Amino acid sequence: MRNYLAMEVEKILSEFPKSKDYLLEILHEIQSKNPNSYIPPEAVQKVAKHLNIKKAQVYGVIGYYSMFSDKPRGKYVIRICASPVCSIMGAENLIEYLEKKLNVKVGETTPDGLFTLETSECLGNCAAAPTMMVNLDMYGNLTPGMVDNILKQYSQNK
Repeated sequence: MRNYLAMEVEKILSEFPKSKDYLLEILHEIQSKNPNSYIPPEAVQKVAKHLNIKKAQVYGVIGYYSMFSDKPRGKYVIRICASPVCSIMGAENLIEYLEKKLNVKVGETTPDGLFTLETSECLGNCAAAPTMMVNLDMYGNLTPGMVDNILKQYSQNK
């Protein structure tokens, strides 16, 4: 873990009580402060020690929630909703389109480290299916043309 990230993790942990009730909030903070959008092993160890729980418990939470990752990801994480509603409305076509456009498969990161493509079981935006998120920004009623414009917007914010 880079030195600045180690210091950032220490700072985050100092802001939370030593109670496992805060595990999700702590993990969100650590991941959001990491430029590679993930929770590194060293951070897991510090969190477990701070909360007096086993590392396996921390990894269990990271593995359970699809928004968390223990592997480096791109600056922008694209999540396509793969729920039945979004699937009926064309999510599979958008996934295929994004795989071709970005030249990656689901779960991979573009060589420039800008985008990671993932799926999510539900993004809670069924009324605007098909839906995707880029980091915390939600987009709905998507078409390939709209996806192109969204990608262009993020590509300009390298």
